[in-house]
Amino acid sequence: MKPDRPATVRLGRLVAAGLLLALVAAAVLPLVGSARIDYGRAFTGLSPDKEILFQARLPRVLLGLLVGGALAVAGVLFQALVRDALADPYVLGVAGGASVGAVLAICFGWSRWAGFSAITVSAWVGAAVVLLLVVGIASQGNRMSSFTLLLAGITLNSICAALLLLLHNLADFGQSFVVLRWLMGSLEPVGYRTLAWLAAVVGAAVLVAFHRAREWNLLAVGEEWAMARGVSPARSLLIGFLTGSLITAAVTALAGPIAFVGLIVPHALRLRIGADHRLLVPAAFFAGGVFLALCDTVARVALAPAEIPVGVITALLGGPFFIWLLGSRRRSLWL
Repeated sequence: MKPDRPATVRLGRLVAAGLLLALVAAAVLPLVGSARIDYGRAFTGLSPDKEILFQARLPRVLLGLLVGGALAVAGVLFQALVRDALADPYVLGVAGGASVGAVLAICFGWSRWAGFSAITVSAWVGAAVVLLLVVGIASQGNRMSSFTLLLAGITLNSICAALLLLLHNLADFGQSFVVLRWLMGSLEPVGYRTLAWLAAVVGAAVLVAFHRAREWNLLAVGEEWAMARGVSPARSLLIGFLTGSLITAAVTALAGPIAFVGLIVPHALRLRIGADHRLLVPAAFFAGGVFLALCDTVARVALAPAEIPVGVITALLGGPFFIWLLGSRRRSLWL
């Protein structure tokens, strides 16, 4: 079969534009803040410009690009798997498990395990437990379906939410503040080593999602449609769920639950470039990253020197968008 040249050209242009936009964000956004810095002074090693740029702002912008891109791609995957544009990376419970793990570490006062942050490690463990439970429940019987996957995820997500309320209620005042802050979702400067492993995890997952874009296109239509065209729905559902859950767990463990990125970006892109996942996956990665980095910049400077958790900014933007989306869906049903 000959390659679809127009689609390939469009993909190349889209990736080039997204990469350019991400590079511009990485270059410009670190300059924005309450303290003015100069790139010339920073690159020649002069303080405090060097420390502000390379230890505070640049790692935070890079983290925002990776976290936002990962959440947007996870949103694309989960919306294709359950065939619902209102699905987001947190609907299937993995982020809830990560949150429970992190809050347990906070409440028990765990600091570090084997040289790693106990909160991050506990979040990974919590996400893994929920992931295994969802797969186990959804795999009962002869086949896995998107319906059972969704029900299992929603059920475990509700259980995790109840556990979070219980732990928050049992925590003391200081722990309660830390728990609430973590659950709001925020980006903090991290080491470049941490950014490197996160980039490796997210990059591998995005490549898997892009490589199987044809399967997501078929699943978005229906499982019977996909099966009739040689795609195993159960296998594709499992791969898609594991891929989306992996990157959701990775970014939640570092930044906490940041809402609405995985809902706003994929749906906005569908309105602009269509529902072809060969274009949607890479576009979501770049657009989601730039969107979250911009939101975090607003969170840093809006009430400077105080900071707003970036999850608050995305929720303030996502709430009205969600209401508009619901309204547009209702109007389409009446037409």
